[in-house]
Amino acid sequence: MNVRELIDGHKAVFSFEFFPPKTEADTKALFNVIGELKTLQPDYVSVTHSATGAAPLKTAALARIIKENYGMEPIAHFTCIAHTRPEVRDIAKLLKEHGIRNVLALRGDRRPDAPPPPPNPYNYAAELVRDLNAEGGFCIGVAGYPEKHPEAPSPEADIARLREKVDAGASFIITQLFFNNADYFSFVDKCRAAGIAVPIVPGIMPVTSHKQLNRFSEMCGCVIPKHLAEDLERIKDMPEAVVEYGIDFAYRQCKELLDKGAPGLHFYTLNRSVSTMAVLRRLKNEGYGK
Repeated sequence: MNVRELIDGHKAVFSFEFFPPKTEADTKALFNVIGELKTLQPDYVSVTHSATGAAPLKTAALARIIKENYGMEPIAHFTCIAHTRPEVRDIAKLLKEHGIRNVLALRGDRRPDAPPPPPNPYNYAAELVRDLNAEGGFCIGVAGYPEKHPEAPSPEADIARLREKVDAGASFIITQLFFNNADYFSFVDKCRAAGIAVPIVPGIMPVTSHKQLNRFSEMCGCVIPKHLAEDLERIKDMPEAVVEYGIDFAYRQCKELLDKGAPGLHFYTLNRSVSTMAVLRRLKNEGYGK
């Protein structure tokens, strides 16, 4: 099933992100999580791919298992920063052999500890989108950054890069996580003004710990609103209270997004189910979704 068609055919789509597990125990735990989240009838799910280019087979294999064993439509993340053009063609072929027709095209992060880039490297995700579009047979999504990509010199420059990705063949956008909805709505307005007309699905991560919030804020460059930081500081030593607070905050964030026209929600699950299930079940009980 084409993800863009799923987005266009529903009042609001709900989806989850998973990453390939590293151990047998993690694999068993993830399949339990997938089984639990399946009960919420997501419209699609995504499976990450290491920015280092390691083990694309793991992404393809997990996506295939989700499709065949759980009946959920997968999106395979596809990073290009560590790959040559021939390798990209090989990975595209691998995905097709695994029955994967939806991809999220990403450049991948430039990490200080990363090996030197290959000859004639991909510098921007738009180049990957163009090559995958030329391969044919894929519905291609890309990432958007409501608070701009950390490497972008300005929001305007970042949106210009996003426009290049859409012009190259991307048909939907999933955003980086954020905690201030005003940033998302402003981002959407700027995208529309720049001629970007494809759906922009907001990315949501329910907070489950004070430490987790700070780590992801630093890693992703997302701003923690003052009231959120202050509230969590007061309860940071009460794990259950933090989880409950995170569920309520995410619910209110999601409700406002949907009420004001967001085409759906993409949950960064971190391979866990409790918080995402609580938020989405509450939304569905109130009639949000299909």
